[in-house]
Amino acid sequence: MQADLADSDATARLCTELAEQHAFDGVVNNVGLVRAQSLEEVSLSALDEVMRVNLHPAVLTAQAFLPGMKARGWGRIVNISSLTALGAVQRTAYAAAKSALISFSRGWALELATTGITVNTVAPGPTETELFRANNMPGSDGEKRYLSGVPMKRFGRPEEVAAAIAFVLSEDASFMTGQTLHIDGGASIGRA
Repeated sequence: MQADLADSDATARLCTELAEQHAFDGVVNNVGLVRAQSLEEVSLSALDEVMRVNLHPAVLTAQAFLPGMKARGWGRIVNISSLTALGAVQRTAYAAAKSALISFSRGWALELATTGITVNTVAPGPTETELFRANNMPGSDGEKRYLSGVPMKRFGRPEEVAAAIAFVLSEDASFMTGQTLHIDGGASIGRA
């Protein structure tokens, strides 16, 4: 099924329809709209757009599937953040939105702590995806800049991020809530 996640009404309708048709044990909120702008260039319209597109679907999705999870006494909510939440140049809006998702996870985890529902965040670093490569060609300054910040000296693979998400969605992660897993080759701890 498809919906334009920038359209809150369409997103809410889709989530409601899905929740009525299926029982969801977990949800992964994975949206990433970036508007790269230096501080001097940040426009409030771009800031609002990035915040809305990155945050509203997470709230609407959690709200739609929460009643079913509560009724079953088990569920998982995983918010996908980013290494940029720790700070990145020209990412004022995006870093703020991804930081907000970490805050959502912590607050929601406290609210839901006794329900059997856990809420966690997975925060990938630079990952070898088509979108990443479209903006950071092999040998480019962007590629070099990103690699210089990763102690393991390589980019993550999508399946490595997916494995972390699968763990957080599993029964094995039942005593973990409100946490952020950085899947970033050590970039979140500093340079080697």
